[in-house]
Amino acid sequence: MELSFYLIQLLNGIQFGFLLFLVASGLTLVFGIMDVINLAHGSFYMIGAYLAYWLTGIFGNLFLGILLAIPLAIAIGMAVEKLAIAYVYKKGHLHQVLLTYALILIFDEMQRFLWGNDSHSVDVPNLLSGSIPLTDIQVYPVYRLFISAVCIIIGIGMFYVIQKTKLGMRIRAGASNNEMVQALGINIERLFSIVFSLGVALAAFAGMIAVPVDSLYPGMGDNILIISLVVVVIGGIGSIKGAFVGAMIIGVSSIFGKTLLPDMASVIVYAMMAAILIWRPKGLFQAI
Repeated sequence: MELSFYLIQLLNGIQFGFLLFLVASGLTLVFGIMDVINLAHGSFYMIGAYLAYWLTGIFGNLFLGILLAIPLAIAIGMAVEKLAIAYVYKKGHLHQVLLTYALILIFDEMQRFLWGNDSHSVDVPNLLSGSIPLTDIQVYPVYRLFISAVCIIIGIGMFYVIQKTKLGMRIRAGASNNEMVQALGINIERLFSIVFSLGVALAAFAGMIAVPVDSLYPGMGDNILIISLVVVVIGGIGSIKGAFVGAMIIGVSSIFGKTLLPDMASVIVYAMMAAILIWRPKGLFQAI
């Protein structure tokens, strides 16, 4: 195989890793700060994708569809947090798992009711429909590079918010000691609502920008949830840096595995997780 083939797979792996980073960073924030195991997190990826598909169909423009879908996804996340998640903050993880698994079933049935069981897709916007030549016969889609660039911008913005703002200071304090934060007079319920909504927005946005390169189908959030959990475990619960490094490891491993050893692709991903956990049982990095 030519070098350009491996370059294409590497770029695909990095692009997939960036999408995983958006989903996993929200998941690790919710788990690390709120101590909530949210199995429904992948459903928000699905919700974002279907909202973008629906609104793009109405207005005929993907970017406008995403712009309108983001506040809808955040509103759904806030409603879920107030009406469901808030009641299991002080419960054990078993209650959280059962509740969020129920939410998966509810969201999946709502998706089937609203959009049916067929697979759907969205065309790449004309502005980004071109390709960049890598060799005389091989090219790479501009839209995939666009996804990577957008994820980099969001990652930098997330780092700035967490490290340089008062909200970020409270999030970091909440990750270290929730009780102390509450004792200092910070509204912990409001902080939890913001963190959960931020996690929902990240997962939903990842689904929105992925619709031109990935098919929409019932239960699509389940697959992204499983691999995002792997990323969180590898990177370390509550660590944004860990979510990024873990996402890159799994993204590249997954793409090369599917390309070179398709029958062993899943085994490679889980073996990678097992190897890292044997070396670092708590993951690669500590919580923020």
